[in-house]
Amino acid sequence: MIKSIGFLGLGKMGSAMAPLFIQAGYQLTVFNRSIDKTNPLKDKGALVVENPSEVADNAEIIFTMLEDDSAVEAVYLSENGLLSNDVRGRLFIDMSTIKPRTTIKISQEIEKKSAAFIDAPVSGTVAPAEKGELLIFCGGDENDLQRAKPCLDILSRRVIHAGKTGSGSFLKLVVNLPLAIYWQAIAESLLLGRSANLSDEMMLDAIADSSAALAVLKMKIPIMLGEDLPVAFDMKSMTKDLSVILKTAEEMGIHIPTTQSSFEVYSDAIKDHKYSDKDAVKIVDYMKEVD
Repeated sequence: MIKSIGFLGLGKMGSAMAPLFIQAGYQLTVFNRSIDKTNPLKDKGALVVENPSEVADNAEIIFTMLEDDSAVEAVYLSENGLLSNDVRGRLFIDMSTIKPRTTIKISQEIEKKSAAFIDAPVSGTVAPAEKGELLIFCGGDENDLQRAKPCLDILSRRVIHAGKTGSGSFLKLVVNLPLAIYWQAIAESLLLGRSANLSDEMMLDAIADSSAALAVLKMKIPIMLGEDLPVAFDMKSMTKDLSVILKTAEEMGIHIPTTQSSFEVYSDAIKDHKYSDKDAVKIVDYMKEVD
């Protein structure tokens, strides 16, 4: 039975997910570049270490939840990285939203070290992460997935095995793409309605009760109408994900013009940092501002 877990990357999502392993009775070892973010876990009994290699020394299954491709490569491949010592038999699970090509590169390096790897990015924000209700997309060997399943179940309401290594990363991009475009479409709908003096409240109420509604829309309407609620997924992260999607599409020889257009709008919104840390649905405010 797995008893020791490692976790690297204590941003909003990682900080919500990692405590669940302590609650479930696992020995938890953590690393984060900003040491202050480890304090809440240390207070709950986690072991805090000084570099990634020490996480691999102390844990059987190691989770990474990092910002981007360069952060993932640094944590795994740099001096004192996760793979710098003997890691035979370890299972590494990367939950970051990165290019599938980077995922495959990391998995190949892990295989050289006689260890196992699963890519397992997630769908969901901080609130479901805190409750262990994420949707996880996995790529990798079925046997490795079964080994990881008890740990993944702690974090999730459902685990989808998408296929071979890199498939989980691909599926995450597939899921994120329409959401980014959807919020931009809502923003454009509101622009159109305002030209006829329709109120935002009435328009959003009508959209939410129509076939144009996503399940998440009703949760986001208060933010669109100006309520100051916690940011679940900021515009900077949305822009980063769109960049990953576009780079991956280019590598695969796929033309996705609507996504390119959406990326340009989100990129413009975060240029002066005014909207960078705002909820991604605040694209409605940005488009109203520049109209």
